[in-house]
Amino acid sequence: MNKKQLTCIVLFLFSLTISFSHAQQTLSVEKIWKSFEFSKKGVNGFNGMKDGEHFSKLNRSKDSTTITIHTYKNYKGEGKVLLSSKELMYKGRMIEVDGYEFSADESQLLITTETTPIYRRSFTANYFVYNFKTKLLSPLDETKSESTLAQFSPNGKKIAFIFQNNMYIKNLEDNSILQVTNDGKQNEIINGTTDWVYEEEFSITKGFEWSYDSKKIAFLRFDESQVKEFNIDYFKGKLYPDKLTYKYPKAGEDNSKVTALIYELDSKTTKNIGLTNYEYIPRLGWSPNQNILVIQTLNRHQNELNFYKVDASTPAYTTTLFFSEKSETYIDIDDNNMFILPNGKELVRTSEISGFKHIYKLGFDGKQTAITSGNWDIIELYGLNDKASIVYFASAEKGAIQKGVYKIGINGKNKIALSNETGYNSAQFTPGMNYFVLDKSDASTPNSYELKAENGKVLAVLEDNQALKEKLKTYSLTKKEFIEFNGPAGKLIGWMMKPVNFDSTKKYPVYINIYGGPGHNTVLNQWGSNDYMYHQLLTQNGYIVVSVDPRGTQYRGAAHKKATYLNMGKLELEDFIATANELGKLGYVDKTRIGIQGWSYGGFMTSLAMTKGSPTFKMGIAVAPVTNWKYYDNIYTERFMRTPKENIQGYEDNSPIKYAKNLKGKYLLVHGTADDNVHYQNALEMINALVQANVQFDQFTYPNRNHGIYGGNTRNHLYTMLLEYTLNNL
Repeated sequence: MNKKQLTCIVLFLFSLTISFSHAQQTLSVEKIWKSFEFSKKGVNGFNGMKDGEHFSKLNRSKDSTTITIHTYKNYKGEGKVLLSSKELMYKGRMIEVDGYEFSADESQLLITTETTPIYRRSFTANYFVYNFKTKLLSPLDETKSESTLAQFSPNGKKIAFIFQNNMYIKNLEDNSILQVTNDGKQNEIINGTTDWVYEEEFSITKGFEWSYDSKKIAFLRFDESQVKEFNIDYFKGKLYPDKLTYKYPKAGEDNSKVTALIYELDSKTTKNIGLTNYEYIPRLGWSPNQNILVIQTLNRHQNELNFYKVDASTPAYTTTLFFSEKSETYIDIDDNNMFILPNGKELVRTSEISGFKHIYKLGFDGKQTAITSGNWDIIELYGLNDKASIVYFASAEKGAIQKGVYKIGINGKNKIALSNETGYNSAQFTPGMNYFVLDKSDASTPNSYELKAENGKVLAVLEDNQALKEKLKTYSLTKKEFIEFNGPAGKLIGWMMKPVNFDSTKKYPVYINIYGGPGHNTVLNQWGSNDYMYHQLLTQNGYIVVSVDPRGTQYRGAAHKKATYLNMGKLELEDFIATANELGKLGYVDKTRIGIQGWSYGGFMTSLAMTKGSPTFKMGIAVAPVTNWKYYDNIYTERFMRTPKENIQGYEDNSPIKYAKNLKGKYLLVHGTADDNVHYQNALEMINALVQANVQFDQFTYPNRNHGIYGGNTRNHLYTMLLEYTLNNL
């Protein structure tokens, strides 16, 4: 045997060893949900500096914290240290920086520390101010250590913040603190921040805005005294549980009475804007160069959105309605609704009035013109450049599963892609919109983050998750295939994951993972993180995993999204059943072993599928489900269903509680007792109906866990149970 032959044999044996080693890598729930071996790395947020060419970055390690300054054009990872651990010492201890904000002239820093979550977006925190000129670090107010939403005034001389439902202003020149409101009270009056349902369904907690001249603050006042209370017990080893009592307006019940006010700092007076004929005030903002406040109102049915301008330049405010949009169904409210232009006379917004969500320019004179058009939906509106001549956005132009980043002239011309148009791409733009961080992934590739110039040129790769990509190569993973199913009213978009050693001559059980509700698609060409790896684990146990977006989901136009209006659950169930029937026709699917699983809205649909949809599915796992929409909050529910009095049939005909007696397959119901969103009440009412119908089922409760059901070993325990239940029953 010559040397060359020996070398070939050695290399061959080495390759066999590597292949065998790779084949031995097996997935487990513990790897996914306990040690989190497949978690992607992200990129810390960039705080853009006012010159548009530099940014600051928070760097934390075990022993030190720094804030560094970098240039976008020449970013190499190293930067000039702006603030180090020694400057963060206060009374002998180093404060831990959770976040920070510069004053307008960048001479001061507002630091957030000891952040404590309340609900999904709300929190309390301690705040400190660092002055770069004096080199002093001082607390915002030591007597109000659990405040929230602190923000510099535009001139940097004051800070507004909320403490115990009241608004305060600190004067940084003399350190005095002014109390703007004094009627704030837990579960009664809220000033400057929002109630639970605004936070959850309008995605806002900050209920105030500084005027650009720093002389006024517009703020919302919530009177929630007539809103009914809900109680949640927390069991923590005590003889008696702790109790959370908060205001939660269920469908058809009273809302907070919300008013819009303006506080004038010079005169120390508060004025009521005097709006009438509305239920909600979802957004407000000041014109940059005029003393004009723009404010939106929405009626209870959420199908009439009004835009008002409030002229606050004279003592007698003048409020004028300048635009109104109406819909036969509902109008979505999000952060795409109001970008006020520098000229102070126009704004940019999105609307579905054409049948698809597009970008419009709206003048304060009421004239609206389209900037984008076509049979595709805008996903996200990022903003405009300093000259307000270019608009930046993300859309599903290449299909509902894709997200691309684009720019277009405000005149609707010269649209240019700034990212791949396929896969899932998101952007975080810097002040001035000259640079952005692109977050990109696809169904098979973890996220990577690139720093890009406004023209799309890559300046630096910030994180490519290469270590995770290499780890994934040591596992035998199956491909996620995007497919279509024939639904009752047209094609349904879905994906399928088959076992690695798939054999078309064999019969496989199918596990259908769903959500199905408005505003959340599960079928996206996007890295699925831990959920994706759990689905890979199912395929390694011999299951085909499928997901499908039914009617009512988004990015396919308003008609598709709003088809479920007044009947949430009805058409979605028809589509899920049709999908199961289509799967049953495939030669490699065991049609007697099709299961379904979902969380939240997906739990609602799973429960409905196992009862009203019986006997289509052999097994169903419902996590934190709504079981009748009358138990859910009014802003979300009434947007799609109106009130129970107006639509009792829509509420009852698609409640799984009504069909409890029809349950035939194996059904597992999982819920957390401290779920402030979908109350545990939903599970208890479903349980009661099943007991009364003498139907056997399986149920598991997580004490003190909220809607996310996490913390400590919780997720590992949950998914171990879900896997075992699936292996034993499907």
